[in-house]
Amino acid sequence: MNIAKSTAKYEAWIATHLKMVEQDLVFKHEQMRLAPFPFLRATYYRWAQVFPEVCEAAAKAPHTLAVGDLHVENFGTWRDIEGRLIWGVNDFDEAWSLPYTNDLVRLATSALMSSITCDLKAGIAAILQGYGEALEAGGRPFALAEHHSALRTMATARLHDPEQYWTKLHALPDVAEGPPAGAMKAIARVMPESGLQWRIATRVAGLGSLGRQRYVAMADWRGGSIAREAKALAPSAALWAEDGKGTAAILYEKVLETAVRCRDPFVRFQKRWIVRRLAPDCSRIELADMPREHDEIRLLRAMGWETANVHLGGIKPRTVLADLKKRPKGWLNQAAHAMQKAVLADFKDYSTR
Repeated sequence: MNIAKSTAKYEAWIATHLKMVEQDLVFKHEQMRLAPFPFLRATYYRWAQVFPEVCEAAAKAPHTLAVGDLHVENFGTWRDIEGRLIWGVNDFDEAWSLPYTNDLVRLATSALMSSITCDLKAGIAAILQGYGEALEAGGRPFALAEHHSALRTMATARLHDPEQYWTKLHALPDVAEGPPAGAMKAIARVMPESGLQWRIATRVAGLGSLGRQRYVAMADWRGGSIAREAKALAPSAALWAEDGKGTAAILYEKVLETAVRCRDPFVRFQKRWIVRRLAPDCSRIELADMPREHDEIRLLRAMGWETANVHLGGIKPRTVLADLKKRPKGWLNQAAHAMQKAVLADFKDYSTR
């Protein structure tokens, strides 16, 4: 099955689970043709199809509850229940029971295809080093208060100009028609108090989730702006890749409950909607937002550690460590390059159609 047919079949399948926004889907297709990295981010469904074939040896590994669509820009910050700034994986739309190697190989492949400029062989080794160290330690969340000063500097660079964030958010267009009642109920649950009046806008964001309904509620509350977003969810594309049909539970909430994590108290799953607080200190971090002097090797090691934090919710560390010891030296680098080659071939095919 080529990439065009794969895309058509996946989009037909996901349309049976939720209402798609056609103009956003068209925009997604445009973004997929721009460059290999956005193509990778937008096509997890294709990755789920080809990874077991391209990386047969790597894919034969113990399963855990995995991120699925992991990449170097699926990390961000939020505030925990104590108000501390936390850094970690930002999105679990595609969470599924997968070989633990899936997330590692996809993260390493995304590093190869991103704007990261460090020695990527050393960077991939740092991912694996951080992952192994976290397994040995039983995991630990990234609280950016008294620890992780270098990571804190990287992660908070964009927080110096919050006015720009809110200006952009307030410029979002109003909804053209009434949002679904389920989305509004989900948003109301995470507002600071009942009875608030808010404006509902539409938002185009992400790449893998482009085409899904997103609603942003904005209000003035006690001297400042607040915002909440509701995004429609569907079962993981990994389910589609397995049998091409059917449905299953959405595992977003299960990951949040089981991972070694300081949870964002504003992230709630209600039926098919995931709701979160939007704010300058609570959003995904793009590599372009990082200060120029940030330490990419250290960042990749932290990403490997955080990947283990997630995986530890679904598997015993000794099981993974035993499997890692059996793998040949350089296996992750080799698998990442193999998947990079496969993604680039699909990108070339898709972008020339």
